[in-house]
Amino acid sequence: MKIKDILAEESMIMDLKATDKESAIKEMADLEVKTGIVNDEDAFIKSIWDREKEGTTGIGGGIAMPHARNKSINKARVLFAKSAKGIDYEALDGQPVNLFFMITAPDGADNTHLQALSKLASLLINPDLVEALKAAKTPAEVIKLFTDAENAKDEEDKKEAAKKEAAKADKSDKPLIVGVTACINGIAHTYMAEEALIKAGKKLGADVRIETNGSEGVKHKLTQDEINRSIGVVIASDKKVDMPRFDGKPLTNHPVVDGINKPEELVKTILDGNAPVYHNEGGASEAEAASSEKQGVWSVIYKHLMNGISHMLPFVIGGGILMAISFIVENYAGGAKAPAFIFLNSAGNLAFAFMVPVLSAYIAESIGDLPALMPGFVGGYMAAIVNGTNGLTVNVQPHSASPAGFLGGLAAGFIAGYLMVALKKAFAKLPKSVEGMKPMLIYPILGLLLIAAIMYYIVNPIFSGINLVITNFLNSMSGANLALLTAILAGMMSIDMGGPFNKAAYVFASGAFANNPKSATAAVLMAAVMVGGMVPPFATAIATAFFKNKFTADERRAGISNWVLGFSFITEGAIPFAAADPGHVLPSCIIGSAIGGALVGVWNVQVPAPHGGLWVSPLSNHILLFFLATIVGSIIAALILGLWKKPVKENA
Repeated sequence: MKIKDILAEESMIMDLKATDKESAIKEMADLEVKTGIVNDEDAFIKSIWDREKEGTTGIGGGIAMPHARNKSINKARVLFAKSAKGIDYEALDGQPVNLFFMITAPDGADNTHLQALSKLASLLINPDLVEALKAAKTPAEVIKLFTDAENAKDEEDKKEAAKKEAAKADKSDKPLIVGVTACINGIAHTYMAEEALIKAGKKLGADVRIETNGSEGVKHKLTQDEINRSIGVVIASDKKVDMPRFDGKPLTNHPVVDGINKPEELVKTILDGNAPVYHNEGGASEAEAASSEKQGVWSVIYKHLMNGISHMLPFVIGGGILMAISFIVENYAGGAKAPAFIFLNSAGNLAFAFMVPVLSAYIAESIGDLPALMPGFVGGYMAAIVNGTNGLTVNVQPHSASPAGFLGGLAAGFIAGYLMVALKKAFAKLPKSVEGMKPMLIYPILGLLLIAAIMYYIVNPIFSGINLVITNFLNSMSGANLALLTAILAGMMSIDMGGPFNKAAYVFASGAFANNPKSATAAVLMAAVMVGGMVPPFATAIATAFFKNKFTADERRAGISNWVLGFSFITEGAIPFAAADPGHVLPSCIIGSAIGGALVGVWNVQVPAPHGGLWVSPLSNHILLFFLATIVGSIIAALILGLWKKPVKENA
């Protein structure tokens, strides 16, 4: 249906006399009756107002589209009306309405008014058409404007359809490789790996489609048709990936950093037919086995650990920052009885209470899939609590009043995961008639029984003692010893900027903070890793600003955004620089981070929050020293990088 088929010169008001919404509707309704479109004006006006009560049809931009469908209407029609001065029609943007499109359709019509609405809306997105309609003098000019705009849009739609057909033809000519990229924070690595793999595919003559699992959730989700048409799958992820959908496909499985650093190798593995076939049977596959052998034991452990940490971080960050704010309220706004303190501290503690159980649950789930989730959660919960706390009346720590804590939760996650793998193998040969009993009965009961026994009799007694020793050790640290530890932790944040060393340092500090959020030493460690993580983006931002001849134009542009990333404790902003020139960038940043971390230890700078960068500086006991440690470390790293790095040929 064309717009011109429901437009008519007789149904146009080129100079609306109405000055308000009510009189405008009445004036347009009068014309509808006069032209025979409407047979009962009162019923028609009532239906228009009923629709307005649901929500104004003044869509903004000077346009209103009142509409109705009922027995009082004889014919589908779009009445056009124009007001030079504009009318207050309660539009969404609060601005006066100049153009009115009153859409009518008889009761029982085949959604004519909805089709007209859709077409009008799609055409009126064009601001040039709207301005032309406001300037139109005659009904014939209005019809011509719509006809030309609709024809132009139809032509665009045809071209777009042709492009899609050409793209389909192109798909059949090139091999299709699908993949997934994901990292723990999902801020930089995920999308850098995506871009690198797509570029590698183009270079090697393949069409690469990547599903990203970043900070905003899953984007560009792969369809089953794409998976079916693909010749293989590339997984570049530090997190758990939805794997069963790739059953029967050649698959290569790597950490996300491999997707950034060696994308061509990953794509070529699929193109050359060297990737093992993935089989989603019993939770194991040739692809996973081959990947594990290639990556080594630590890489496999790291992937499972990152799956737990990625799910744990929101609890740590949200709960930790609220608790830190509550301490400020306690100190400066009424003490421990202040309602604000009680509210904030309770909310933070509730989030923190889930931290270790969530960590354990998702480590277990990464290893043993969904059946391992519940045993992992219970094991983590047993590690996190002390006798009688959190509403429990049972004794879960038989030999100690200290919880097994963060380390006990890590152990619980891995034990629960591999317990479930063992149970799956043990019951793999059960008759198919009782197959449904495994996930609904066997796995939950045996999984819970075994993990509870292991935690009660083995893990908790051992790790509660270890946790107590570590806590006492950290609390006893001061002076040079503390400065050495903070320098090491801060330096580790720059070694791989989001990789295993970076995450190990962060996990150590956040684990100490989780065990005792009020610990001064834990707060110093958190300040150190934050300074260490902020130095790389700040250093590259400073270096690109003051040593412009040492960086390309693209790097200088990237350096500008690193001011904000550095302030926000997003280390990954420096990754493009490190990837392009690791020999100069990494040593410079490690030195700067270590010096900044050492200053934190010497000055006893505390930040009782697990994330936030300089945004959470008001929580610090020494705000200026927190800033100063970051500035000194960043400037030293920038100077080393700028003086050491050679000039580039591209100066534009």
